[in-house]
Amino acid sequence: MSFTTRPELIGTFGMVASTHWLASASAMAVLEKGGNAFDAAAAAGFVLQIVEPHLNGPGGELPAVFYSAKDDRVRVLCGQGVTPAAMTIDRMKALGLTVMPGTGLLPAVVPGAFGGWMTLLRDYGQLPLEDVLSYAIGYAEHGYPVLPRMTSSILAIQDFFKREWRTSAEQWLRDGEAPRPNHLFANPAIAETYKRILREAKTHGDRAEQCERARLAFYRGFVADRIDQYFRSTDVLDTSGQRNRGLLDASDLAGWEATYEDAVSYEYEGFMVHKTGPWGQGPMFLQQLALLKGFDLAGMDPLGPDFVHTVIECAKLAFADRDVFYGDPNFSDVPMDTLLSDAYNDARRRQIDPRRASFEFRPGNLLDSEARAAKILANAGRQQPGGFGQGEPTFAPLPELRGDTVHLDVVDRWGNMVSATPSGGWLQASPAVPGLGFNVTTRGQMFWMEEGLPSSLGPGRRPRTTLSPTLVTRDGKPYAALGTPGGDQQDQWSLQLLLRHVHFGLNLQAAVDSPSFQTAHFPGSFYPRDIQLGKMSAEGTFPQATLDALRARGHDLTVAEPWSLGRVCAVGIRHGLMRGAATPRQMQAYAIGR
Repeated sequence: MSFTTRPELIGTFGMVASTHWLASASAMAVLEKGGNAFDAAAAAGFVLQIVEPHLNGPGGELPAVFYSAKDDRVRVLCGQGVTPAAMTIDRMKALGLTVMPGTGLLPAVVPGAFGGWMTLLRDYGQLPLEDVLSYAIGYAEHGYPVLPRMTSSILAIQDFFKREWRTSAEQWLRDGEAPRPNHLFANPAIAETYKRILREAKTHGDRAEQCERARLAFYRGFVADRIDQYFRSTDVLDTSGQRNRGLLDASDLAGWEATYEDAVSYEYEGFMVHKTGPWGQGPMFLQQLALLKGFDLAGMDPLGPDFVHTVIECAKLAFADRDVFYGDPNFSDVPMDTLLSDAYNDARRRQIDPRRASFEFRPGNLLDSEARAAKILANAGRQQPGGFGQGEPTFAPLPELRGDTVHLDVVDRWGNMVSATPSGGWLQASPAVPGLGFNVTTRGQMFWMEEGLPSSLGPGRRPRTTLSPTLVTRDGKPYAALGTPGGDQQDQWSLQLLLRHVHFGLNLQAAVDSPSFQTAHFPGSFYPRDIQLGKMSAEGTFPQATLDALRARGHDLTVAEPWSLGRVCAVGIRHGLMRGAATPRQMQAYAIGR
């Protein structure tokens, strides 16, 4: 019997898991009110914007993978906004930049979260929009308990807010001080923004029409107008050490809409795993599966060095392909069929030494991969002169701030299932827009400012994000939805859950609670894009013999604190019963159901 910190929840009515208990409770309340999984997911998503503002916000983005019982199919919702029409490499270089800043107004792209949720609710929800938004509005207006990590994020930059980003100081400081942990804090400006959107939407038609009117109020109404005015008139200090003005304008917002797409899918051990397209890093989860299916994982000890080494070495190859081949497929030919083919992965698998860690950055021999890899390695970790800090989501190098986003999963009694990983619009990433109470996502930092790469900067493009929800089906029906925050680590931590469930029979909670590990053998996706070849981390809950054996195989191993890697959540349907699990790490994620 496996040790778990809490039971795997089991029920028949509905199940929710998310990275904050208030979001999980709100989603469950929606299910109890008669809403479906889409209503509940949206309610949780909007609450997460309020209660985890250091990890996502109203000006962020939204990728989701879902199964619709009505349509009997899996689809991807792309709520990832694109770059402004004026955002070109030449424009950036004219400003004296060699990398995109990680903060400020300049790296802003169209915020896609609101449009994504409204599109999903319009087409698949069943409750009135007011009911879905009421939980987030209530917490924003009347207050919510402050997470200690939210306080830490604001403390690190409160002086900078006062000195440089005064609109953020107005939004996030009270009497010049950061909010106190575990005390009540409200965001009345955000509440008023959402209430005004509702007022404008409620004057029109039925539920679906109101969702569409709400979307238009954001992208072609007063929200877009205020973003446009602020970006046109304001220069702000960012991680380049310069004061730059944003390029996003009203026409960029008006011209964007969330879209539905087919998932990229791969069959593994009788399960079909569904991910976003290569505008996100999701397919590398599938590439790892395609490599791993050639190993006898079930014959390995899940806490032993053979298992960890094999998974890490496959991840290194998948990451190299991600960085060299992935990008917005509307602008680049991503050879996805080849990358997931048996012939390709049979050849790639032979590059793995079962006894020795690789210190090479090795993409597959496709297209001009060698030239692309050389460009990436030449530019990885190139920090702008005068820059301050690094990483996602904060520009203050604080080891305790490793999370980058939020996650939620929902399954309802009709068999609908949703997995979503909202992110962006972090309170510390850019100044708050006056009159709205929130700031705009800085995903532009994920582009390379070198021509000739699938993720090269250009107008109208989706940044190749790390956001990676996962949905699993079996025999064509929903089986599990899972995911985690964690930037580049998302498709490492989530993969470990699936492998431990499939190969070792662990239930969802036991798989979540198992010791976690990760590699950093790739260029980071966020400013300043450091690369640490051969570097890996493993929680100290692994047996000492395993850690010693990994070092003996050459891994540059850091032993992380127990319960420090990952924030995985999951829901599922197995043997006719719904299941739910949430990580104990950081002590705020919860599953709820009945």
